[in-house]
Amino acid sequence: MKINELKAGASNVEIEATVTEKQEPREVITKYGKRLNVASVTLQDDTGSIALSLWGKDIETVNKGDKVKITNGYVSEFRGTPQLSTGKYGKIEVIGKGEVPEEVPEYSDEESE
Repeated sequence: MKINELKAGASNVEIEATVTEKQEPREVITKYGKRLNVASVTLQDDTGSIALSLWGKDIETVNKGDKVKITNGYVSEFRGTPQLSTGKYGKIEVIGKGEVPEEVPEYSDEESE
């Protein structure tokens, strides 16, 4: 599937996209009184972008620039905007690590002589 095909209410979503933005995790208290960490990320493919909520250990495994594959996800609506989630039965896996820009020193022939 492509992001532009995702509509609220869609289930069993399988999609590959790139993480273009990752917000800092925040703590929420569920309706059952449990404290959980959640972080919002933005996924993008060649058709558009969508928000995704990362919960618990998934927050640490996914970083900006990573290409991810969502399996068995679902789309809900939050404040009128479609939002992708993996929920209890879905899965997110990193299929390509993002390019982290590093400062690479310039190498010149003069230094080796």
